[in-house]
Amino acid sequence: MLVGGLATAATAQTNLQQLEKTFQNPPDNAKPMLRWWWFGPSVTKPEILREMQQIKAGGFGGFVIHYVYPLALDDPQTGFRNLPFLSPAMLSDVSYANRQAHALGLRAGTALASGWPYGGPMTAVTEAAAKIVQKESTVAPGAHSVALPSIGNGQKLLAVFAQDGSAGSQQKMLPLPAPVTLRMAIPTGTHIVDWYLMSRTGQQVKRAAVDANGFVLDHFSHHAVADHLKNVGDKLVAAFGSEPPDSVFSDSLEVFGADWTPDFLEEFRKKNGYSLLPYLPDLFMKHPDAQALAVRHDWGVTLTALIDENYLTQVNAWARAHHTHLRAQVYGPPAVSLSSNNLVDLPEGEGPQWRQFAYTRWATSAGHLYGRPIISSETFTWLHSPAFRATPLDVKAEADRFFLQGVNQIYCHGWPYSPPSAGEPGWRFYAAAVFDAHNPWWIVMPEVTQYLQRVSWIMRQGAPANRVAIFLPEDDAWAAFTPGQVALTGLLPRWITPQLTQAIENSGYDFDYIDAAAIQARGIHYSLLILPNVDRISPAALTAIQQYEKSGGKVIALGRIPAHAPGFLHYEQISAEVNRESHAFFGHPGARVRVVQAVSGLGDALHQMLTPAMTLSAAKPAVGFVRRKLDDADIYFLANTSNVSIHTVAHLRSRYTSGTWLDPMSGKAYAAQSRNGGWPLHLAPYGSTILVLHAKNVRLPVAAGHDSFNPSSTKAIADLSSDWNVSFPALHLQEPMATLASWTKNEKTLYYSGVAVYRRTLEVAQNDLDHAPLLLSFGQGTPVSPSAFHRQMGTRAWLNPPVHVAAVVYVNGRLAGTVWHPPYVLAVGGLLKPGANQIEVRVANTAINEMAGKSLPDYRLLWARYGRRFEPQDMKHLQPLPSGLLGKVELLEGESR
Repeated sequence: MLVGGLATAATAQTNLQQLEKTFQNPPDNAKPMLRWWWFGPSVTKPEILREMQQIKAGGFGGFVIHYVYPLALDDPQTGFRNLPFLSPAMLSDVSYANRQAHALGLRAGTALASGWPYGGPMTAVTEAAAKIVQKESTVAPGAHSVALPSIGNGQKLLAVFAQDGSAGSQQKMLPLPAPVTLRMAIPTGTHIVDWYLMSRTGQQVKRAAVDANGFVLDHFSHHAVADHLKNVGDKLVAAFGSEPPDSVFSDSLEVFGADWTPDFLEEFRKKNGYSLLPYLPDLFMKHPDAQALAVRHDWGVTLTALIDENYLTQVNAWARAHHTHLRAQVYGPPAVSLSSNNLVDLPEGEGPQWRQFAYTRWATSAGHLYGRPIISSETFTWLHSPAFRATPLDVKAEADRFFLQGVNQIYCHGWPYSPPSAGEPGWRFYAAAVFDAHNPWWIVMPEVTQYLQRVSWIMRQGAPANRVAIFLPEDDAWAAFTPGQVALTGLLPRWITPQLTQAIENSGYDFDYIDAAAIQARGIHYSLLILPNVDRISPAALTAIQQYEKSGGKVIALGRIPAHAPGFLHYEQISAEVNRESHAFFGHPGARVRVVQAVSGLGDALHQMLTPAMTLSAAKPAVGFVRRKLDDADIYFLANTSNVSIHTVAHLRSRYTSGTWLDPMSGKAYAAQSRNGGWPLHLAPYGSTILVLHAKNVRLPVAAGHDSFNPSSTKAIADLSSDWNVSFPALHLQEPMATLASWTKNEKTLYYSGVAVYRRTLEVAQNDLDHAPLLLSFGQGTPVSPSAFHRQMGTRAWLNPPVHVAAVVYVNGRLAGTVWHPPYVLAVGGLLKPGANQIEVRVANTAINEMAGKSLPDYRLLWARYGRRFEPQDMKHLQPLPSGLLGKVELLEGESR
C-alpha cells in the first residue's frame, strides 16, 4: 500500500514538473493559426514565400487559405493579374504554398469554397438554396378560375389551397393543375387562393473571388453538396498533393432564408410518419395554434436531420477520405442543432460574448460532450474596427473571453495577403484585425502569439470540469420556426438570456450547454442540470433526466416545468404523459430537485444545491474562470475582463491545498501561498493568470517570487519622463523631446505610423543597485468609459494606455522585454550597472495615423468590373491617434509578491 502511494506521488510530481516545463515552451500545435486572405486571388510565389516566412517569425502555427474578392484590376502594363478561382495558375500557387509551409514547419489548410457559404458558378439553380413560399391570389366575385403564379426554372408548385373568405373558414386543398395549365378552375364561392411553391433564395456567395460568384448551394441536398465537393473540393485538395491539408474549413453557414429542398415532402413523411402537405398553411399562420406549433416543430426537426445527413456528415466523411479533417462552424441558419457539432471532427465557435448566449460556448459545449479535445474559435472578426485599429491589448482582451468559454485553439481573423505594389499599410480585409507585418506593432507580435499559445496549450490539459449544464430547449425553438427564420442559434437566446448566464457565472459556477440528443447519446455527466423555461420535451429526455436525478444528479426547473409533447403525432396523448410525469418529478421539490420561478432566485438555489467552483471575497463579475481537471491536479485559468485592477481572495473548489502560479506572459512558475484557505488574486486591467492546485507533497520548480506589480509598495528612484532623444527611422528624422508628448503634436509626425526609437541615459548609484528589484515603469493606464464612444463594431480594451501602443525595451543594449499590457512595468535590475546606463525604447503605434493622412482607395472601377463584393468597414472620418510614450516613466524600487 505504501509503495503504491509513493509511486502515485512520484508520478504526480513528474507529470506536474513536465507541465510547468512544457508551459514555458508549448508545442507548435498550440500556436495560433491564421486566416490568410488571398484577394483576387492575385498572389505570386515570391510574395507567398515572403509572407509565410513572416508568419513563422511572428509565432503563428500556420494558416488556412481563403480565396476572396479582388482588390485591384488586372493591369497588362504592370503585369498585375487576378487568377480565376480554381484556374491552373491559382492551384499551382496553392501547391507551392503547401510545399513551402511544410518546409517551414507551418500547418496549411484550405477553405472548401471561395467566400462563404459554399456555392458558386457551378451551382445550378436546381441545386441552389431553396425555400418555401406562400403566394396569395384574391379572386374576383363570380370568377371560376384564377391564373397560376409564375413558376420559373428551379421552382415548383407544391400545393394549392382555397378559402371562401368567411369568418372561420377553413382552407381546402385542391388538386394540382396539369403542368401546361395557364389558369386553374376553382370552386364556386372561392375568395382567396393560396399557392405554396418551392422557390430559391437567390442568395449569392459572399466575398467571392474572381469567377467564383454564384448561387449558394442547397445544404439540405445530398446531390448539391456532392457536386460541390466534386467540382471544388476535389480540385483544391488535389493541389495539396501527397501532403493533405491540415484541415478543410466550413465557415459559419449563413444560408439565409433556406428552409426547403426538392425532396423535402418525401423526407418529412419518412421521418415523421405523416404527410406535411395538408398542413403547409400551418407554417405561415400568423398566430399559430397548438397544431401549427407542433407541425412547425416537425418541419424544423426534419430540416436539422437533412443538413446533418447531407451536409455535415457527407463533408466530414469526404474530408476523412482525403486524409484530412473538417473544421466547421456549426451554427447560424439553417437549422443545425448543438449535437450537429458531433458530426464534424473539429468544431469551431465564434463570438466573445462570454456572459450571454454565444456560438463559441455552443461549440465548446459540444466538444466537451462528444470528446473533441481541440475546439477552435474564429477570433478577432470585428476587433476594434476598423482594420488596423486594434492594439495588442485589444487582442488579449478578446482572446481571454474566448478562453473563458473553453476555446483552446485560436484562429486569427486574419492575415491579408498584400503585394509590394499595394504600399503601406498594405491591403486589408473589409473587416477584422490585421496580424501581418505591415502592422506597426508587429514588433511585439511574437509575445502576443506566445501568450495565445501558452493559454491554448494549458486549456488542453486534463479534461473539462464544468459542473453545471443548461438544457437547451431546442424542441421549443423548432416549434418557433417560421418561413425564412429557421436557425436554432437565432432563437435560443429567448431562453438562454444574458440574465441566466450571468446569474450562473456571478454565483461562481462554470457551465456547458446540453441538448436532448446529447443526453440520449452520452448521458448527463454534470453535477446539476438547469431547464430554463422548457415547455416541450420528449418522454425519453424527461425519463433520462429522472434517471439522472435518481443517480445523484440535481435538477432545477427555471420559470416553469415541461408540459407538452414536441411533435404533431399523438400530440395530446404524449402531452398528457409529459405533463403527468413532469408534475410528479417536480411536484415535490427536495434536495436534488428545485423549481425556481425567476432568474433572480437562481443564485441562491444553486448555492443551496451545489458548492461553487469559485467564490471571491467580494463580488467581481468581471473575473471569469475555467477549470480543467487532471488526475493529480486542478488547473484554473482566471481572467479580469475589466479595465480596472482587481485585488481579491479566491476560494476555489479543489481537494488540493497547495498551489503554483503559472504566468502566461513569461511562462514562469511561482509558488502560491494560500490565505485562510483562499488564494490572493491580483489581476491588472485585462490581466490573467493560471493557478495549478496540487498535493502538498508535490514540489514544482519555481522562480524566486511572483513579479506581479503592486504600485503602492514601490519607491521612485529616478524620473525619466523628460530629455529623450527620439528618432523616426522611416522618416530619417531625429528630434529631442524635452517632455513626453504624442507624435501627433508635431506636424512632421502627425500622420506617421511605424516605430520611433526613444533614447536617453540613466544614472544609477551603486547603493540603488543593492536594493532589488528595480523596475522600469511606464505609468498606469486610465480607464475609459464605453459610454463616451459611439456604437462601434467589435471588442476593445477600454483603457487609455501610457504606451501607445507597444514597445520593446533595451537596457545597455540588452533586451529587457516588451510593454503592451498592464502593468506596463519591466524588471531591469539585472541589466543596470553603476553610473551611466543607456535606455532605448522602440515604440510602435497603429497604421491608423498613416491611413488618416491618405485618401481612401477608390474602388469605383473595381466595383464596376466585379460588382460590389465588399464594403470597407468604419473607414470614414479617420483621425490620427495618440502615439508614443505618454505616461510617467520612472525607475522604481519595487516589491515582489
